[in-house]
Amino acid sequence: MIKYIIKRVLVGMLTLFILATITFFGVHYMPGNPFEQDNKRMTQAQYDSLNAKFGLDQPLGTQYVMFLKSAIKGDFGESIFKKGRQVNEIIRTEFVPTAKLGAVAFVLAIVIGMTLGIIGALTKQKWLNSIITFIASIGVSIPSFLFAMIMMVLFGVTWKILPVSGLDTPIHYILPASALALNNLSMVTRLTRQSLRDELHKDYVTLGKSKGLSDRRVTVKHALKNALLPVITHAGPMFANAITGSLVIESLFTIHGIGKEFSSSITNRDYPLVMGLTIFFGVLVIVMNLISDITSAIVDPRIKLGK
Repeated sequence: MIKYIIKRVLVGMLTLFILATITFFGVHYMPGNPFEQDNKRMTQAQYDSLNAKFGLDQPLGTQYVMFLKSAIKGDFGESIFKKGRQVNEIIRTEFVPTAKLGAVAFVLAIVIGMTLGIIGALTKQKWLNSIITFIASIGVSIPSFLFAMIMMVLFGVTWKILPVSGLDTPIHYILPASALALNNLSMVTRLTRQSLRDELHKDYVTLGKSKGLSDRRVTVKHALKNALLPVITHAGPMFANAITGSLVIESLFTIHGIGKEFSSSITNRDYPLVMGLTIFFGVLVIVMNLISDITSAIVDPRIKLGK
């Protein structure tokens, strides 16, 4: 286990390095500069002073080395667009609403997805199975932002029963969390239904029934436990997806979270903030994948990590 964790951490560090390198040169080669909106109001001396402050007057290779040295220390410097605010401070502050929204969306996806998947695997009613199949297909057929816009128009504009901006009260979470959970919910539904169906046709289920165990006991105590392993395996990436997938949703619902900050940082060419958020998201995905793998190995001893 320890050897596997060390190996994954090293691979994760290499992945972060590649991600950071590609992102660094990508954003710096974008047309324009971070100060172009203020160019008309700035003198040349002011412009040169800002470039020197953020190291933009240095060759790109030198800037890259400076960035790596600071990133290793966990310091991403000051935001260019949000003057006077450190990138780390922005991440700490704005991640709270994003984390809350992602957690609600994750719970919705797991609870509703597993429920629909179990019903779909056990039901003999074709009409009910068709409805579940339709729901499971929506997530892969309709982009989350389009689903969000449809719900905003219906529930917020036409029927006026749900708020469409902010996260002030629990009811404000309904629309954005539903849109954010859509893709994961569909995945959990399909995984649970197919996995449970496969387990119900295995020999140990037949053996349990032949020994006089009730269908309910065999299904709940044995088949369902094994059927949920794929869901547990994908839980980490799904949670990371719920967090990182909020970029467009936060903009649509006017939620001041880290997703909206990421979108605006790209638009404003805020290089330090772009790099800080990119690495933050990268670490989040890597850590959640690692936790998911370890959890799967703990739940199912048949899984051998590191092989």
